[in-house]
Amino acid sequence: MGKEVYAVIDLKSFYASCECAARGLDIFSTPLVVADKSRSQNSIVMSATPFLKARYGVPNVCRIGDLPDVPNMIFATPRMSYYVEMSAKVVSLFLNYVAEEDLHVYSIDESFLRLTPYLKLNNCDAETLVGRIQKDIMDQFGLTATCGMGPNMFLAKACLDNEGKKRPPYRAYWGEKDIKTKLWAISPITKVWGINRGISGHLHRLGIRSLEALAKADVKLLNKEFGIMGYQLHNLANGIDETDITVKYVPKDTSLTQGQVLMRDYSALEGELILKETVDELCVRLRKANQMTSCVSIYVGYASTEQEGGFHHQCALNVPTDDNDELYACLLVLYRHYVGNRKIRNLSIAFSKLRSYDSPSQLSFLNDQKELEEKRSLRLALDFIAGMYGKNAVLRASSLTDASTIKERHGYIGGHRA
Repeated sequence: MGKEVYAVIDLKSFYASCECAARGLDIFSTPLVVADKSRSQNSIVMSATPFLKARYGVPNVCRIGDLPDVPNMIFATPRMSYYVEMSAKVVSLFLNYVAEEDLHVYSIDESFLRLTPYLKLNNCDAETLVGRIQKDIMDQFGLTATCGMGPNMFLAKACLDNEGKKRPPYRAYWGEKDIKTKLWAISPITKVWGINRGISGHLHRLGIRSLEALAKADVKLLNKEFGIMGYQLHNLANGIDETDITVKYVPKDTSLTQGQVLMRDYSALEGELILKETVDELCVRLRKANQMTSCVSIYVGYASTEQEGGFHHQCALNVPTDDNDELYACLLVLYRHYVGNRKIRNLSIAFSKLRSYDSPSQLSFLNDQKELEEKRSLRLALDFIAGMYGKNAVLRASSLTDASTIKERHGYIGGHRA
């Protein structure tokens, strides 16, 4: 295992904790949820205090209408800009303890820290150093931090999820001796970081139903069934993780996505407006990044009254583009073909296989290049106006209809109120 020591620090019930901190309330005795009650009973509860989870069984994610009747329940309207600011402050605090290359921000409320070089520097063990970090986070921001530690990132994460989060002092360490007694005891295996339902189902078909069985399985069989991932799964089940936190991952193929969950059932025709507005939003991001796309995809979730659930399909383009109308037309063909007359409840799109607008590309004889350049210049001008005077400065006339969500969404961050 070596002498490496990693820690993964998670901010407990982050959004709810931020709201409690702002109000001077204790998350372990306060019935607070982060949800926009003004929208509808179907609005998502983004976060609930540990008090509600322990006392009333409120899950991590649910809808307002599913909440139990709790006396003196506090509904905190989501404030994403505030949460992002708090997260940035905590990350800055981490940099008081470790160098940037030994820090990996995993999500808005969770980060990995390589502690190895800093234990001797601070003349203490890992638990003591983490305790100091937890105390600083509480003293400065009023947030409860939980932590898992281990000789690698995987064991630290497994430790966090299965022990560190459970009880005070909210920190624990899993080493080599804990692999057989604690790691292998995790059940079902989908509770293990990196093993989803699809992988679990595949393992079950091979007769592998536990981490112990996975750790003892034939590596050749796993490689045959999963490719290189089979080797990785076998290693993880044995507590082995060769990830180097200092080597930052750079994806070979990037993509842009945009989507939303609708507050009511939308007809197929109303959904076309949502699709058009979503394309407009994503095209602005595409041009801002000076990129074009040559592959578009769409996901639609049907309303609860429909039986099929939804669909996800993609379409390749012959020529890369950032043109709103062309991308909308392509996605509209997929939308109409699969939606038919069904009502929908959520929709998202993605642009992938991106390439720089300045990169060499093959011209199309079917399009007037001068006309395309003039049209793009107009789009860039509209993007500039929106950037200068606000996203609602220039809108389609259809954005004034009842079905439109664009004006409201322009005031959101990550789909929630800023």
